[in-house]
Amino acid sequence: MSQTGVALPFPAWAEEQEAPPLTLWQLFWRRFRRHKMALFGLITLFLLVLYSLGGTLFFSEAYANHTDTTKRLLPPSREHPFGTDTVGRDILARTIYGGQISLLIGLTAVLVEVVVGVTIGALAGYYGGWLDSFLMRFTEAMLNIPQLFLLLVMAKFFGGKIPNLVLFGRTFSGSVVVIILIIGLTSWMYLARIVRAEFLSIKQREFILAARATGTPTFPIIFQHILPNAIAPIIVAATLGVANAITLEAYISFLGLGVQPPTATWGNMLEGAYNYIETAPWLWIFPGTLIVLTVLSINFVGDGLRDALDPRSLAA
Repeated sequence: MSQTGVALPFPAWAEEQEAPPLTLWQLFWRRFRRHKMALFGLITLFLLVLYSLGGTLFFSEAYANHTDTTKRLLPPSREHPFGTDTVGRDILARTIYGGQISLLIGLTAVLVEVVVGVTIGALAGYYGGWLDSFLMRFTEAMLNIPQLFLLLVMAKFFGGKIPNLVLFGRTFSGSVVVIILIIGLTSWMYLARIVRAEFLSIKQREFILAARATGTPTFPIIFQHILPNAIAPIIVAATLGVANAITLEAYISFLGLGVQPPTATWGNMLEGAYNYIETAPWLWIFPGTLIVLTVLSINFVGDGLRDALDPRSLAA
């Protein structure tokens, strides 16, 4: 109230001071939504997952694998919106079921990558000494081996040696398990180095030294104190690893050494499509577009997560 008796407006800075503090989740979401391409990637990724899972309500797996040579290489039409392939299978149905396998390979291969990479990085960073030297020299040796070459050799060697699997009523080629393990076991090296660097930094902080002084066992210190504080770069690396795994699966499937029929993936649908680049472009346009959209979306989300989880970024 002024001396003249006129009420003055409440200062804006006072309202901000009375606002409740943001939770970690609210702060993360505020930072993440600033990244417009990350939001676009998140929405696109959700639609792709919905496409791969929801499409099973309209097409059965038997229909997706059904061959009819009288309908081979039909262009997109009302009956077959994405056309048919070289043996008359409906491409729309196969992209639906192929998307499930491609996404499954990406997620499970990254799970293997995270388990191996975090374990090796945590042990090397926490214990140091000769164990650190041994694990890091092993990691560097793995980095010096060309990943794609190793994938091709291992896929050729192990391909066809695992029988088909039946899971959740679906039949999976045994090569799916081979590809998941190969990609996961050849992709952990960069993550291990990231985790090691985080552990070397965090283990010197006061709360870790206090935990040691109070007699806290080693494993609780690693998994309850250090690892939760190093989770941000792990999440970002894992997110980008999904895109890398899907791309690698497409590489080796395109060369005929990936997931084997009758199981469809976006990658093995491209096998042989190069023979029909001009005469039947729908063979590569639709699965290729889905791969590109998925990889781009995951990379955009990964960039958004990196910015949102960066402790040095400013709050909104």
